[in-house]
Amino acid sequence: MPKTRGGGLNDRQRVFAYEYLTDFNGTQAAIRAGYSAKGAKRHATKLLRDPRIQEIVERGKADRRQHLEITQERILDELAKIAFANALDYHRIGDNGEPIIDLSNLDEDKAAALAELQVDDYVEGRGDNSRDVRRIRFKMHDKQRALELLGKHLGIFIERHHMTLTRDPKDMTDEQLREVLERAGEL
Repeated sequence: MPKTRGGGLNDRQRVFAYEYLTDFNGTQAAIRAGYSAKGAKRHATKLLRDPRIQEIVERGKADRRQHLEITQERILDELAKIAFANALDYHRIGDNGEPIIDLSNLDEDKAAALAELQVDDYVEGRGDNSRDVRRIRFKMHDKQRALELLGKHLGIFIERHHMTLTRDPKDMTDEQLREVLERAGEL
């Protein structure tokens, strides 16, 4: 039987909590903590419901946020950079109507909206017909998703859920109705 220390958790439970913080995979954390692979998922589910383990996990997350200086403001700022980025920040339209990649005004804020920037230099053709070619491709982060996350944070979008009762509400007690409403998030 594993030893129990302060806080009422035994060594294996405490190891599980810290291992869970590694990758947030309960089954793998249980295996690394010494639980059998066969029962790891079941143990993880039970352990993650334990308020003492939840406290260790929350404290660990808070420590990481503080160490990495992750704040709600920084996250919203990054989302805003993505949400309000414009393709014209990265190219201009030439006199002939062709797009010309122009990264001369690329700064940290505009770069934050880029998911990928690829520059390929190669020679096209052979001999006297050869020419140096530079191909630049860029891909922006998902603007729609960033706008959606910002909108949800600001309460602009209200998600509605449809619920079907299996019984007539007239046949339910007040306690049963309250329970249904609580599950639906209405109270």
